[in-house]
Amino acid sequence: MAGQDGSAAARAERTKVVEARRIVVKIGSSSLTTAAGGLDADRVDALVDVVAKVLGAAGKGDGGEGGAAEKEIVLVSSGAIAAGLAPLGLDRRPRDLARQQAAASVGQGLLVARYTASFARYGRRVGQVLLTTDDTSRRAHYRNATRTLDQLLAMGAVPIVNENDTVATDEIRFGDNDRLAALVAHLVKADLLVLLSDVDGLYDGDPSLPGTSRIAEVRGPRDLDGVSIGSAGRAGVGTGGMVTKVEAARIAAAAGIPVVLTAASQAADALLGRATGTYFHPTGRRSRDRLLWLAHASTPRGALTLDDGAVRAVVERRTSLLPAGVAAVEGDFTAGDPVELRDAQGRPIARGLVNFDAKEIPRLLGRSTRDLARELGSAYEREIVHRDDLVVLHP
Repeated sequence: MAGQDGSAAARAERTKVVEARRIVVKIGSSSLTTAAGGLDADRVDALVDVVAKVLGAAGKGDGGEGGAAEKEIVLVSSGAIAAGLAPLGLDRRPRDLARQQAAASVGQGLLVARYTASFARYGRRVGQVLLTTDDTSRRAHYRNATRTLDQLLAMGAVPIVNENDTVATDEIRFGDNDRLAALVAHLVKADLLVLLSDVDGLYDGDPSLPGTSRIAEVRGPRDLDGVSIGSAGRAGVGTGGMVTKVEAARIAAAAGIPVVLTAASQAADALLGRATGTYFHPTGRRSRDRLLWLAHASTPRGALTLDDGAVRAVVERRTSLLPAGVAAVEGDFTAGDPVELRDAQGRPIARGLVNFDAKEIPRLLGRSTRDLARELGSAYEREIVHRDDLVVLHP
């Protein structure tokens, strides 16, 4: 665990923050809305003021701190469901999915309208981008999402990203926008992820209790050994908490992206590289585009059990999974769905996008692709999971 935030060493470590050109900023519901639901226009405007300053006020940047005029920002914004509560006469976030979707449908329009009006003060356009996990794990959807976000940034717009709560089901939800933000940062090849909340960083205990202190830096998982991480924000209108923020920071850091976790009120300091909040150092390198999504955003629709030889081939040699190496199949999935790959003891060892429907696979088990092609046709002379659509979970 690193020293406190006022030190020269801590300030020096923020070099990557200052130099970051493409930044993903995530803002939570509790930082944009009232506890009873409904957008707080002043809070939205305060966030937009900071973002516009960093962007250089409509691209006219003054060459100030951090090279603001050259930066690009993607805003991952929660708040749709919370914004829709009061207009629908709901006094708290509903538990059932149908009413959550209804609130999101009403609230998302209000949220984007508020951002549109607020950014217009600076001559900035915004673009709404709503995602589900299908948009991040399926190859064609992934390419489309990447292309849209890149084009919006190239045209000077600020993408406003949120989960598509109006149509997402439990099976295709990200679950929280913290994880969505980490994955969007990977998708757009961001140089920095900033997680804004109602808490000014990660503490070594309950921040409301005396004797606890803020952790200035996290260099790796060992820095968090023995740290008690709380689960809920104060406002009670969101789904995330410190647990989801730390997990999002871990995902991004493992993908080579530095992370700053701090309060929304300190957004300006965070984006300018000042020693605020908690700074998560990158712990890994950027992986191939879609694999991080497959590992962290997909929900397996079924499972394939591999024999020992196939496990070694997939884990050690990183080969494709062939029918000859599959011993059993379970679940109800279709071609293109994510599935879990397990060893003979039932332990998950990888995840991949399957090339066949579940009902097709039993007759393929243990057979060579050459035999299958001869009997069933050339369409069956292929992998069950191609190595380009496969990520090893425990190398």
